[in-house]
Amino acid sequence: MRILLTANASYVPPRGGATRSNLLWLDGLARRGHQCRIVCGPAGEGVALPHHESIEVYAIGEPAQRVRMLRRQIAEFQPDWVLVSSEDLGHALLREAQHSAQGRVVYLAHTPQFFPFGPESWNPDRHAAGTAAEAAGIVAIGRHVAGYIQETLGRAAAVIHPPIYGAGPFAAYDNFERGYITMINPCAVKGVSIFLHAARRLPARRFAVVPGWGTTAEDRREIGRLPNVRVLPNAPRIDTVLAETRVLLMPSLWYEGFGLIVMEAMLRGIPVIASDSGGLKEAKSGTGYVIPVDPIVRYQPVFDEHGMPKPVLPANDPAPWVAAIEELLEDRRAYRREAAASRDAALLFAAGLDAAGMAVYLERLTPRTPSHAERATIESLSPAQRALLLERVHKRGIVP
Repeated sequence: MRILLTANASYVPPRGGATRSNLLWLDGLARRGHQCRIVCGPAGEGVALPHHESIEVYAIGEPAQRVRMLRRQIAEFQPDWVLVSSEDLGHALLREAQHSAQGRVVYLAHTPQFFPFGPESWNPDRHAAGTAAEAAGIVAIGRHVAGYIQETLGRAAAVIHPPIYGAGPFAAYDNFERGYITMINPCAVKGVSIFLHAARRLPARRFAVVPGWGTTAEDRREIGRLPNVRVLPNAPRIDTVLAETRVLLMPSLWYEGFGLIVMEAMLRGIPVIASDSGGLKEAKSGTGYVIPVDPIVRYQPVFDEHGMPKPVLPANDPAPWVAAIEELLEDRRAYRREAAASRDAALLFAAGLDAAGMAVYLERLTPRTPSHAERATIESLSPAQRALLLERVHKRGIVP
């Protein structure tokens, strides 16, 4: 098969769970002999994630040029499947994929805020939602997200957990007496306000952060004001961070799709204190220290330096988070009980995963033939779309 993946996020290096997951899926496909290409956002700074040398990456900075590159790659590469990742807030890549590779689009549903549908969407779009609904396939990263898609879009999604955890064996860290209280990707939607409150209330405790795609300059300034918080560099291997982690904090205030880092920490026997937002409860797999929060429900018509809307943060009491941290760090039995339960649950989860799940899914998938109602007529197109269509018709020599 020929597989073309597209997203607006950077893949050189990948940032965040969605991009890491997609790159690992493509790596697995390439190792099975499939030809793979990526059209994505601009290259950034950081450590690249190792992947199969045959994967061609087209990293394009300007959004309109990225869409044109996607169109060009579809025409030249003739992919069997175009995987459109949800990191496509304006839905331009999804529209182009459907236009240029109709019936061969697979929507990778990672981040509910980026979907064109549903109450969590930052940019709901009826037409783009219809395009997603008519994709040949939709892949969700967990049961919770699959349920959300079924409820809000009326379309079943295949649940395929990304092979992000590896095959093991996984190191079992016994970090009761050492390490940091760590947060990954500290930013507003991930609950950095709760993290900062906890760090202020526990000045004798050592905290750490690993900046991510959502971390703003303002977040860095607030973090830098606290002498007990250390900024850790991004690392190509998550074990580099987790080996120095005593407790993982995941106080997310937006609707989480799953929470891959939660499972990664639990596999190493690291207790995780998480909010109950979205798929985090699924990721926690019945273990303890899940704290209810009032989630973000509104956003301001203002965008940060990453182009993300600024949330209206609800008031959340940091006291339960401080109490949970203190209990785990002061009670050895509580820490080891939660560490053991977390590792057992995560190992059971990981044992049930199929690293070839995406490849098997695509190999069995068939292109979707649009129904009569789905076929667009020229009268339904905008003037710009009509002009583009006529231009393409002339180029192909269909009319003189």
